[in-house]
Amino acid sequence: MKRNLVIKLTLVMMILLAFGAGQASAQRLTIDGSTTVGPIADAWAEVFQTMYPDLNITVQKTGSGNGIAALIDGRADVGMSSRFMRPSEFKEAIEKDVYPVAHVVAMDGVCVVLHPSNPVNNLSLDQVRRIYAGQITNWNEVGGPDMSIVVVSRDTSSGTYGSFSDAVMGSDRMSGRVEYVNSNPQAHARVRNTRGAIGYVGVGFLDDQVKPVELDGVAPSNRSIATGRYPIARAQFMFTNGFPKLGSVVHEYVTFYLTELGHELVESAGFVPVTDY
Repeated sequence: MKRNLVIKLTLVMMILLAFGAGQASAQRLTIDGSTTVGPIADAWAEVFQTMYPDLNITVQKTGSGNGIAALIDGRADVGMSSRFMRPSEFKEAIEKDVYPVAHVVAMDGVCVVLHPSNPVNNLSLDQVRRIYAGQITNWNEVGGPDMSIVVVSRDTSSGTYGSFSDAVMGSDRMSGRVEYVNSNPQAHARVRNTRGAIGYVGVGFLDDQVKPVELDGVAPSNRSIATGRYPIARAQFMFTNGFPKLGSVVHEYVTFYLTELGHELVESAGFVPVTDY
């Protein structure tokens, strides 16, 4: 996969040099928002910087809510979000003459993860809900060792938090024992360094340093996420103010997932592409 990407990027450079690309001279492209969508945005930005050497492109990963706010306030051309916009955000946008358009650039799964040493392999959604609600506090209550559960969650402004809360918590509140962190990397770090921890991250952040558990017997995989069998599957969005002008760098960027290279970069970042090449 990486070798194919290198070949494609090399071909892009050769074509651009041959035909004098770089028409985005003196333009700026500002992307802000979800830490989950961030790896996709970074990978695409690297390609676009190669395609358009004079383009001033910035990717900031401040969270879904902040990215949407940046779009509404005119501080970003693209707002990344791992959740759909809320009615209150749409209302605020319209009041400011901003008309958000959603571009689904990938699919993702919110994966419940444990420390690799934890022998628990499967949890029901109800067990996860009860853990986060503070009703289950020791791993021996779900077939694990006699060890206190350290419960880690994303902060409440995060799109990942919203997806998890909607799918798992419903109307229940998280307990006061829950620790909140600001990003997927922080959630990953807390779990991999804490034997009794449970947390959740986007599928792009899975590696051998944390252990994903099955939910109701379904493991997170490209197929289970794409088909919706995995209980916490979700779309990944890039929002723009209106549909971007055809041929503009913003339009090219938010539709890059439709290209074969964009598809491969989505997959290489650990997400499920919405295209089929």
